[in-house]
Amino acid sequence: MHTILTVLDEDILIAKLTEGDQAAFKDVFESYKDKVYNTSLSLLRNARDAEDITQDVFVEIFLSVKHFRGKSKLSTWIYRITVSKALDLIRKNKRKKRFAFITSLFGEKGELVTDPPDFVHPGVTAENEELSAVLFNAISKLPQSQKIAFTLCKTEGLSYEEIADIMTVSVSSVESLMFRAKQNLRITLADYYKEIK
Repeated sequence: MHTILTVLDEDILIAKLTEGDQAAFKDVFESYKDKVYNTSLSLLRNARDAEDITQDVFVEIFLSVKHFRGKSKLSTWIYRITVSKALDLIRKNKRKKRFAFITSLFGEKGELVTDPPDFVHPGVTAENEELSAVLFNAISKLPQSQKIAFTLCKTEGLSYEEIADIMTVSVSSVESLMFRAKQNLRITLADYYKEIK
């Protein structure tokens, strides 16, 4: 299990990464691969896409670490790259959907497909799968900035200060995003609970 890096450890690690030290890169990969994958998975709701983004993030780290100026923590920089790449893929997928043939809107039996299949995060226990699918579906419908803030806070357990650094906004903006995200989720989930009563 990896411990939290001190500022001195991080400075040494970044220096080694900049020199192309393979052991340092492997240490960063082992320390952050699960965080990068989980964040990507929560934002994208697709395991294959999350794996691709994870790979892309570490390629980016390897190629860009020489330009890392240390103005933020290494973890903040890595989360920023992750969120940026996940959002790029979301935008790319939206463009693809716009130009897709009309037949792609229909399933095998000709039924109209409006929602993606239920998504279940791999960290969720079997007895909580249905509720998890409903929750992740509700999260996916949040406005983009609310979705990012909520995911980083609730999935990754980051503080508002860390989220503010990653999103390059103020802490009060994060507080506002979280407040609105929770309000929106309450409304969406209230509708769900009405349906099952």
